[in-house]
Parts: sequence; structure tokens; C-alpha cells
Amino acid sequence: FVAQARQEIHRIIHGEDPRLIFVVGPCSIHDLKAGREYAEKLKTVADELSDRLLILMRVYFEKPRTTTGWKGLIMDPHLNGTYEIPTGLRIAREFLGEVLDLGMPTATELLDPITPQYIADSLCWAAIGARTVESQTHRQMASGLSMPVGFKNSTAGDCDVAVNAIVAATQQQTFLGITPEGRASAVTTSGNPDCQIILRGGSNGPNYASEHVADAVAKAEKAEVIPSLMIDCSHGNSSKDPERQPAVLEDVMQQVTAGNRHIHSVMMESNLKAG
Repeated sequence: FVAQARQEIHRIIHGEDPRLIFVVGPCSIHDLKAGREYAEKLKTVADELSDRLLILMRVYFEKPRTTTGWKGLIMDPHLNGTYEIPTGLRIAREFLGEVLDLGMPTATELLDPITPQYIADSLCWAAIGARTVESQTHRQMASGLSMPVGFKNSTAGDCDVAVNAIVAATQQQTFLGITPEGRASAVTTSGNPDCQIILRGGSNGPNYASEHVADAVAKAEKAEVIPSLMIDCSHGNSSKDPERQPAVLEDVMQQVTAGNRHIHSVMMESNLKAG
């Protein structure tokens, strides 16, 4: 199932499938029972709209922090500062399996470069976030991932860093890694051909309007990478107000309806209850 979902995403990113990718779900997974209920409800919607949309569930276990705060289920599964990481990895892997068993493709942000060793085979799509998009370590990691990867613009709203990240991630990279036996080793990747720019807004304001999209496409084409865009309706594009996400989505869908061929994906945050 994972391989099939990855192939469907590949086809959409490369313009071979007219559907849109929708990555939707909670900001993070912290309540497993609520997460399961959300996945079940989302599966119903995904089936109803499967002729127009490929819906992936946000299954986020790692949370980047500007300063401090809860770092996510993998790092602190009990939400109490005990940092039982082995337990967090096991819970995360089990939860991904449950979502996949429902027939829902999975999407997450990869923050710690060691995490993919434990969960990558259960992921259909991954993101590199706004705080790590300039990191050489994460660009190298992305070049060796087997699933499509989206790169967010920086927290300031700079799209160039996402384009630069894709240039690096699509190329062969050699770096220090860890073998399945747990030994440090030189790793050489083949490059990742399925990369997207994620426009998520920034400290300077939103960047989902048609002029921002055109600018991102022009930069991608100049760098000779696939001009495939995802619009994140949350974060800077909604001024961190979840109630504004529908307005962002409406604008994006108007661009798609008007014939934009480069917006292939949308991301939204939602949950069972507000708050």
C-alpha cells in the first residue's frame, strides 16, 4: 500500500495525474484514541473524493521548537518530560501501521535525521520544515528517502532556500550515516526525484497568492527543478489562525480552477475539536 501511495503522489507531482494531494490532519499526534477516530473519519471523506483528491493524513510525531516546548510523541510520549524515546518510536510505528491498515496514506515532518531509520517504511510523504530547510544534514537525508518530500520556505518567508534544498536533495549525496546494524558508515544516496516546494507564509506575511506562486515557479524553473508546489493553508499563510484556513484554501482553489498547473498539493491542519 505504501509503495502504491508513493507512486500516486509521484504521478501527481510530475503532472501525470490531474488530482490534487491534500495533506490534512492534527497539528501533532498526542492522543492516540483521538488520532484513530480522526483517521477513521478522514478515510470516509478520502473514499468519497478519491476521484478528485488523494488525501493523506498528517501524522506528525516530531515538533520543531523556536525555543523550547514539547518536542512531540517520539521524543516525549508521556508528555511529562521523561523523554522515553524508545517507547515513543514504538508507539509512533504502531500508530502509523494502524492508519495504513485503514487504507489512509501517511504524511509527517522528519526532524531528527535518525528517525527515518525506524519509521520511513511506513511513510508515504514527508516534509522538511521551515526551521531545518537550510540544514545540509536534512537535505542529505531527503536525498536518500524513498518517499516524495516537500520543502517549506523559511520562517521569514524565503522561497529560495526551499529551491536550493531541492537542488541538493535531487542529487547524489555522500555523508555519515548509520547502517541497519547500528554502525557509523559512509552513505551514498541516488537523489530524490520527487520533491516539492511548500509555501507556508512567513514573518513577512502570507505567500499563497498567484504572484507568490508565479515567483516560486519561476525560481524552480530557473534552478531546473520540478515546479511542483504545495500550499500550506496554516502557519504564516493563515497568520497562525486556524479559522483563516478556509479562506486561503478558497483562493488556492480559484487559482487551480483558473488553470494553474503547478499547484499540486494543499496542506491543512484540523482536528476533531477546536482548541
